Amino acid sequence: MINHLLVLPRLRIQNANAISSPMTWGFPAMSAFVGVQQVLERNLPADIKLVFNEIGVVCHHIEPQVTEGGFIKAFHLTRNPVDKSGGTAAIVEEGRAHLEVSLLIGVESEGDDLSSAERRDAIAKALFEQVAGMRIAGGSVMPSLNAQNRHRPKLISFNALELERAKQWQHLKRSLLPGFALVLRDDLLAEHTATLKAQDDSATALDAWLDLSRLNHECHVEQVKDEKGGKEKEVVRWEVRRPYPGWLVPIPVGYGAISDHYDPGEVANARDPSVPFRFVESLYSIGEWVSPHRIRKPDDLMWFVENDLDRGIYRLQNVYINTVTQD
Repeated sequence: MINHLLVLPRLRIQNANAISSPMTWGFPAMSAFVGVQQVLERNLPADIKLVFNEIGVVCHHIEPQVTEGGFIKAFHLTRNPVDKSGGTAAIVEEGRAHLEVSLLIGVESEGDDLSSAERRDAIAKALFEQVAGMRIAGGSVMPSLNAQNRHRPKLISFNALELERAKQWQHLKRSLLPGFALVLRDDLLAEHTATLKAQDDSATALDAWLDLSRLNHECHVEQVKDEKGGKEKEVVRWEVRRPYPGWLVPIPVGYGAISDHYDPGEVANARDPSVPFRFVESLYSIGEWVSPHRIRKPDDLMWFVENDLDRGIYRLQNVYINTVTQD
């Protein structure tokens, strides 16, 4: 249960990475925001003693930098300066998007006094200013366009009483509207995989993932009597098949190992030659965009790291499923 929640509202991010994995694009991967949490924690001022546990993201606006019109879209690409030889540099395809997001970070005190409202306001303001100088998902944090500065950072200490805690969360949810929070729906992927397997034993989780990631148009042919002649004729009707309600999207959730560990420095051109190295590939699941007013408690929208080192699984988790299955 979250006792303290840092809210960094309405961050404008320019040119964030819109290619979230080798197979998905759109909103940045949640691992990018977990990285922001880790960098922010590692660079805390000496007088702020906090531990960051999890992070939630509410998206208020997204503007992919793509061509408009037609059925096929292409990313806007940049022409890079000439290379060392003076020749024309190759165009590297990069997907970018402009975002406006609010970050919610679950924190714990590690010696800091969070019982004082003045101290909490000072911490929230200091960390908000620190984030303003960082990169988020590869994008630059831009100054707010809100001249009145209605959305201010805050560090909330939730009341121990359940009723008061619910009131605090209710008030915070209203400040996050309009927007949508990304949550994990592993349950729908597993359920749809079982459904497809019942129809075709060769179906896999990849088939279910692709089926949930697209709009499926199905053709239905019906025999209808002609009102004038009374003869039957065939009528073709197209329907969009959606196995589950909600705004479901394919998302990357981490990485799976495809090799053993290599000793530090054994693999050439590794980013950090001082740590062990391992080849990995992306792990995928299904996510759902949910309006904050439908989320019952802040824990439901939080993402956190849950690794299984024995199996070589490095992935992110979210507990929204637990709330849904309890209904």
